[in-house]
Amino acid sequence: MSNHLLVAAIDFGTTFSSWGFSFKHEYDLEPTKVTAKQWTGLQSAVSLKGPTTILIKPDGKTIDSFGFDAETKYAELAEDQKHKEWYFFKRFKMQLFDKIGLRRDFTIDDATGKALQAKTVFSLSIRYLKDDLMDMSKRQLLDQHLMETDIHWVLTVPAIWNDVAKQFMRDAAESAGISSENVTIALEPESASLYCQHLPATRTQNSLGKLPSGSKYLILDAGGGTVDITVHEIMPNGILREIHKATGGDWGGTKVDQAFENFLCEITGEGVLEKFRDNAMEDYLDLLRNFEVKKREAKLNSDRQTSIKIPVALIDQATEVTGKNVIVKISQSRYRDRVQLAGDKLRLDPVVMIGFFEESVKSITAHMESLFVQSQLQDCEAILMVGGFSESSVLQEKIKTHFPDRKIVVPTDAGLAVLKGAVLFGHNPALIAERICKYTYGSDSSHRKRDTCTHRKTNTFIAEGKTYCDDIFQVHVRAGDVVKVGERQEEQIFYPIYREQTAMSFGIYCTKERCPELITDEGCVKLGEVEIPIPETTNGCKRDVGISFLFGGTELEVKIQDKTKGAERKASLSFLG
Repeated sequence: MSNHLLVAAIDFGTTFSSWGFSFKHEYDLEPTKVTAKQWTGLQSAVSLKGPTTILIKPDGKTIDSFGFDAETKYAELAEDQKHKEWYFFKRFKMQLFDKIGLRRDFTIDDATGKALQAKTVFSLSIRYLKDDLMDMSKRQLLDQHLMETDIHWVLTVPAIWNDVAKQFMRDAAESAGISSENVTIALEPESASLYCQHLPATRTQNSLGKLPSGSKYLILDAGGGTVDITVHEIMPNGILREIHKATGGDWGGTKVDQAFENFLCEITGEGVLEKFRDNAMEDYLDLLRNFEVKKREAKLNSDRQTSIKIPVALIDQATEVTGKNVIVKISQSRYRDRVQLAGDKLRLDPVVMIGFFEESVKSITAHMESLFVQSQLQDCEAILMVGGFSESSVLQEKIKTHFPDRKIVVPTDAGLAVLKGAVLFGHNPALIAERICKYTYGSDSSHRKRDTCTHRKTNTFIAEGKTYCDDIFQVHVRAGDVVKVGERQEEQIFYPIYREQTAMSFGIYCTKERCPELITDEGCVKLGEVEIPIPETTNGCKRDVGISFLFGGTELEVKIQDKTKGAERKASLSFLG
């Protein structure tokens, strides 16, 4: 249990972000009582989350605004043609998805193609959310003084992210002024699952609260960018354990947005939308905002047309670039009987609007079907739908249709389930007891070459007159293994190869294969390095160092024990170049 006065969570999403917190005394009385930011959006409407957009001043170092304010300010700059010197980033979190070999100084492009270090963009965004949360929490304390050391921070990340991306987020938080010692990384579907476990039965459809001990349920965390899928089992004491490793892909709500933009490209002409975005950024942002509203309103069995206001600048741009007006382009397209342009209103038949969801929904349902056929998941009783995209009526109905025999659980605040659950996790990380290892993890090692070696032929080298086999994959845990939180893997002993060696350096590798032999095997990926100082050389090559990995948490940890001195410490892992 956390002993901090306050647990604060930042839910940093692809499309939308927010923060939430609760004081320890609030958690003790009512765990689900979480204070979350109220965002003021268009026309002063209140929103539960703000868009993940940041406007950075021309110096490339100073934040101007975040969320709705950033979009509005950038639109105003664009209207006066003053925006091109500023840095405007939108939905940039996906830059970390499925990336191995990230460097700390890697760059990302803003809306007009200008590059800036990704760490700057992420850390400035986290700093804004951190400072905003601090201001609100201090106001709740009135005359009491809140120190930053009183706060334990939680950062949410997709469960399908790799260790490199997690470390990048931790580094970005530290650059934002949050001590690494006071940060916990929370996995998004786990957080949502915890929150829904704590909800009263009346708060959800077919509540999880009615599921007895031993029940299994699948968590579908559908966000803007990624879709995370995990399966939990309820243990007798109410603690949860993961029974299938986290899986998923980039099938979130932004796939629907991309389908809409592809449609616009088809009915306006090649290169039109790109030129429109460059010349009329304010109108382009308004168009996307308009579509976001229509996307949320879409219903699967509706017979009503969807009407979307199209900027006049886009219609004019299409005529200028292609020599044809949009009405003619539509009449010559495959949409001629289902789409009409009347003035500045584009009217879409329901089949066209629902079609924008097709690729995303098909990817999600096909993946879930592949999971449910597995023997250990066939008795999975329910599907818990959380995340902003899970609020979509279209996705909900598609899931119900594809899986009629499963209970569909949808919290009334599905979009905030991850955020609020992250606060619960920060107060008590032990609520998750077991996880399934996604990868086989190991280190590169060398051993004396012998006639009894059973591995495939590998590189060799000579040290101190002895021949060694190199590039051996020293397995520490295998993909699919059950790992308990806080449980250390069996210690493995390593020795220096050279008598005067003052440090041992290991590469940390992972693979989806359960039984790799060599680090050069196909699919083996180097995550990073761990450096172990061994300055005392008196015992030469007889010095032994014990290394044990902890895999049960949300991040990989390595413990080093110097057998000579009997001292133990946590190793420093470097996953970023």
